[in-house]
Amino acid sequence: MGANTSASIGDILKHPEVQKVTDNINQEVIERREYKPPVCKVFSSSYTMLEDKPQFEFYVDNEARRRLPGIIDNKVQTIVELQTPEETFKEQFNKKRKIGIVFSGGPAPGGHNVIAGLYDAAQKANPETIIYGFLLGPDGIIEGEAVEITGSLVDRFRNLGGFTMIKTGRAKIDTKEKMELSKKTCKRLGLDALVIVGGDDSNTNAAFLAQEMLADGVQVIGVPKTIDGDIQVRDNNRKVLCAMSFGFHTAARAFSIEIGNLCTDSSSDIKYWHICKVMGRVASHLALETALQTHANITLIGEDLADYVDKERVEKAAAEGVINYHAYGMTLRHLSRVICDGIVRRAAVGKNYGVIVIPEGVLEFINEIQNFIIKLNTIISEYNQTHDTDFHTDFSLLEEKLEYLRRLAGRSQEDNSFTIWNMRDHELFNDIPAFFQEGLLMERDSHGNFQFSQVETDKVVLGMVRDYLNILKENGTYKIGIERDYYRKTLDKGGLDPDFLGPILFQNYDDAQFLLMKSSIMSVKTLKQALVKAGAIAETEKVPAPVEKIFHKSVPKFKTQPHFYGYDGRGNDPTRFDCMYTYNLGLTVFSLIANGATGQMAAIRNLEKDFSQWQPIGIPIAPLMHLEERKGKLTLVLEKSIVDIDSAAFKVVKAFREKWLAAVPGEDNYRRPGPIRFTGKSEEDRPITLVLNALDS
Repeated sequence: MGANTSASIGDILKHPEVQKVTDNINQEVIERREYKPPVCKVFSSSYTMLEDKPQFEFYVDNEARRRLPGIIDNKVQTIVELQTPEETFKEQFNKKRKIGIVFSGGPAPGGHNVIAGLYDAAQKANPETIIYGFLLGPDGIIEGEAVEITGSLVDRFRNLGGFTMIKTGRAKIDTKEKMELSKKTCKRLGLDALVIVGGDDSNTNAAFLAQEMLADGVQVIGVPKTIDGDIQVRDNNRKVLCAMSFGFHTAARAFSIEIGNLCTDSSSDIKYWHICKVMGRVASHLALETALQTHANITLIGEDLADYVDKERVEKAAAEGVINYHAYGMTLRHLSRVICDGIVRRAAVGKNYGVIVIPEGVLEFINEIQNFIIKLNTIISEYNQTHDTDFHTDFSLLEEKLEYLRRLAGRSQEDNSFTIWNMRDHELFNDIPAFFQEGLLMERDSHGNFQFSQVETDKVVLGMVRDYLNILKENGTYKIGIERDYYRKTLDKGGLDPDFLGPILFQNYDDAQFLLMKSSIMSVKTLKQALVKAGAIAETEKVPAPVEKIFHKSVPKFKTQPHFYGYDGRGNDPTRFDCMYTYNLGLTVFSLIANGATGQMAAIRNLEKDFSQWQPIGIPIAPLMHLEERKGKLTLVLEKSIVDIDSAAFKVVKAFREKWLAAVPGEDNYRRPGPIRFTGKSEEDRPITLVLNALDS
């Protein structure tokens, strides 16, 4: 375009189409903001009340009873409609209130809708009610930094992901000083209630705040948030009260979409194993849901590994009249063998590619790793005490630390009473990649604990897998199967007789669709030796080019692409399920506040069922708490929920492992989760995990 006809950049930027496509707000955001989640039937009534449900009982920790006396006897409360309330009830329900809300911990999709539900319910009851959002997490409460939440602010973030409206933070109100500052903030703002949206630690914080603020008349309500899905509540009779924390469904779907794309890529390019590490340090819920969503070839579930029993070892020990404690729990070595077995079997049918899903915290379920951590903590601590020095200063290099451990192992052979580090420990430790050895021997934190978060889980597992695959490759076990028709065409094209050479080259030539090169043929040199020995060529002749081509195709290359799925999923816009769930959680929060509850966690029962059966409830937080070791001391905390290996969801994944591995000729069994479609009939209405686990209820 010439100078006389070209438009200036100013004119281009003013063009309506340019402004439309470069605007921050696109059609998807507009539609999300306009979406109105359906509400549970009980909330169609102008008034709700709480009914205690004493049939739901919990084991109460004595320490929880001692420290939380004011809320420890709270009951599960169901929210029910109240059609004809008395005037005094109406006045109390509809009174003007000041309510504070805070996000605590990492973001989870749907948080904004908790605020939207709370705001809408509060405004419906009394338009003069004020909602304050504390900025940057609990620090906002401690420091008194808050913003008034208005209708226009809420409307900007309806059905959108993130915690952008008021941000979040990881501070804890865990000292007397912080508690006093928090109480002063609540008093200065004149708060009637405080809502804490967070995970297990945050809801633990909510319980202590509820206890401390009883005298001030400030109600405290918790809301279960974590993409890890490890806040699940059952009573003593295993009745499900909270099946899943919000944000889990969206994160699992976001991860599954990406991993599903890798399944498609893997089966298209057929040369990579994609190693997908997904969030979930303590529990493997996300890995389990991802397996159901994608049918990845191999999915590790940490809780399953912890439950592993080596039956051969058990039987051998029983025959000898002893107990082999090493037979219980998966070792790293065995885990690497299990993964390698799947890789080798797929390669044998021409599939030297695939997708592996690994939960972030899988190593925490490996017994030997936990044993190593305990033993090394003891060794380092005793060394420091005995020598009045620092282990890491005296042994600054990994080689020096390993040599010290070797000497300890040697001592165990000379002194039977010395059991802290024996030869088996040393042998297993030497199997671990050097960088992980160094990680296990790193300096402990200020409380003497191992810093697990610094370990590259996938790198540890892959290092051992790669090492063992090299061994299998060297002994001729790891081979790529050659499709029979391809072999015949290649040799026919080169003027060679495939039926004459087949039995010489392959171990399964008679009846297999995919031909496996004999284990003795591991190089061009051994290939030639086999041909010469069979009389196919003379010693002076070269290996025929078509035969050499087939050989090279049978030699596997283990190529990997690592991926980590975490922050991208927690920042995703929520699924319709999470939009509905969180909006109704917000409505539940207001109902609990309006009815005078404190120390309760807002929840929706029957999430695993159709929306028409969802039941808003309040769950007492204090009875859920127990003593757990944190930072070297026993601390009262809300217990995390791990994957139940007796659940229907896990049993289904276990039953389909062989099918999804697809170590047979033919297509893979990958499932395409598809994108998160906020609208449309194809969007699933709840996590698959919940659908399956509902079969047990």
